[in-house]
Amino acid sequence: MTTTNQVLVVRNLRKKYPKVEALKGIDLTMPQGEIWGLLGPNGSGKSTLLKCIVGLVNPDGGDIEIFGHSRSRHTKAQIAFVPEVENLYRWMTIRQAIDFTSTFYDDWEEERVPGLLAFMGLDPSKKVSSLSKGMRARLKLILALARKAPLLLLDEPFSGIDPASRDRIVEGIVRQFKSEEQTMIISTHAVGDTEQLFDAVVFLDEGTINLQGYAEDLRHQYGKSINDLFKEVFA
Repeated sequence: MTTTNQVLVVRNLRKKYPKVEALKGIDLTMPQGEIWGLLGPNGSGKSTLLKCIVGLVNPDGGDIEIFGHSRSRHTKAQIAFVPEVENLYRWMTIRQAIDFTSTFYDDWEEERVPGLLAFMGLDPSKKVSSLSKGMRARLKLILALARKAPLLLLDEPFSGIDPASRDRIVEGIVRQFKSEEQTMIISTHAVGDTEQLFDAVVFLDEGTINLQGYAEDLRHQYGKSINDLFKEVFA
């Protein structure tokens, strides 16, 4: 039986595509109130794992429990997912994109939107088509952080964006994360700029967990930063 402080339990999760075995028996238990880094190179299975958790991909085997329940419409409603791929309508303004997204979620907190826009430096009258990649990444983060979802999944939120936007997103996560109410998984291979975020890390390599543990414990055990350990593992 899953205890109440375990937000996510993954057991022997497997997923195979026609030409690749994306997940090869993943086991993972994540307690409440922490930020975990899901770290690995492109093609390691990070996105597949997150999509299985949120319910966008059906695994071929294994179990997933979210807040003690099997995946369902109810558990999906408790997850805010920021995909790596673009999911914004480019003809909309930022305000229209926010209003459109808000209609899908009962946990939307409109009172948080003005502060998020100001912090992220986004003009709500601007069209999505006029935004840089970094600005669109900030907007996608706003659409997740404006919800009261207890589980947040961010898939490569820093991919291909400029350092200034990356710093802004990291700071936004730190400011807005509510550890007493929320839990977060961040999938990334940009470890150097983000390792200060992580309570724990999981190194995923070709569908298997290479290494996992609490960040401070791993730094002490190996005498290296998480970034240096990442470089060593995936050299």
